[in-house]
Amino acid sequence: MRRILKLELWIKGLVAAAISGGANGIVTGFAAIGIDPSHFNLAAGLNHTLSIGGISAAISAVLGVALYLRQSPLPSANC
Repeated sequence: MRRILKLELWIKGLVAAAISGGANGIVTGFAAIGIDPSHFNLAAGLNHTLSIGGISAAISAVLGVALYLRQSPLPSANC
C-alpha cells in the first residue's frame, strides 16, 4: 500500500512538472509577440504565434520532466 502511495505521489509530481513546463513554454511563446510584433501577432500572424507557443510548450514540458526525473528518480521497489 505504501509503495502505491509513493508511486502515485511520484506520478503526480511528474505530471505537475510537465504542466508547469508547458505553461512556461506557452508564456515564452507568446512573448514573441513583444519581440517581433510584425511577424508574431494575434491577427495575421496567429498561425506563427500558435506554432512557436506550441513548440516552446513541448520543449519546456520535456525539460521540466527531465529536471524532475533528475531530482526524483523512479521510487525504489523496497519502500
